[in-house]
Amino acid sequence: MKSPAAPLAPTAKNTHFRVLGVDPAAAGPTGYGVVETDGHRCRMLHYGALKVPPRRQKEFAGAVLQDIHTLLCHLLDEFTPDALAVESVFTALNIRTALRLAEVRGVVLLAAAQRGIAVHSYSPREVKACVAGYGHADKRQMQIMVRALLQMSELPEPSDAADALAIALCHLQAEQMRQRFGLPRSTETPKVRMRSFAVRAGASRAAQLPATPRAS
Repeated sequence: MKSPAAPLAPTAKNTHFRVLGVDPAAAGPTGYGVVETDGHRCRMLHYGALKVPPRRQKEFAGAVLQDIHTLLCHLLDEFTPDALAVESVFTALNIRTALRLAEVRGVVLLAAAQRGIAVHSYSPREVKACVAGYGHADKRQMQIMVRALLQMSELPEPSDAADALAIALCHLQAEQMRQRFGLPRSTETPKVRMRSFAVRAGASRAAQLPATPRAS
């Protein structure tokens, strides 16, 4: 788990907007990241990824879901975000994987509902297009863009955590568009074409980096 070296003082909710991004996983680590904006720039407050050990997974059927719920409740209580953003279930997944992912998303929704926090869902392509300016950006490209946009000193690892930070950034962009066009607040993505962070930052070239070779 990573946080800034220096503790951040609490900020007024009327001038700052804070989002907890969650990248749910069917089998691998569940990524999470907290991002805050003052209306001018975004900064990372905390990020990481939860990987439940195999031994723990064998204790009982719901062990993984219980640990994810416990973690999310802790993050929601500690950082008190204004909203929670989560990646939606990818329709191209096979049924078994989709069901497992839906279970994890259910836990995310439950934790947020228990604290009265609105949840917003974004597809993987929406997140990539918003953050990297390219809907098919690979994980390496997303990590590079997240580091640049949040002015981080190091590449966010693992990639699951970087994805969670990207999801949070995607919602911050959507919220900005909602306010700009006076759209009603809802859990649905505003039906307005979002201009990507990459274009706004003049950093779209990062999304053009060659794809990282995959290990065979």
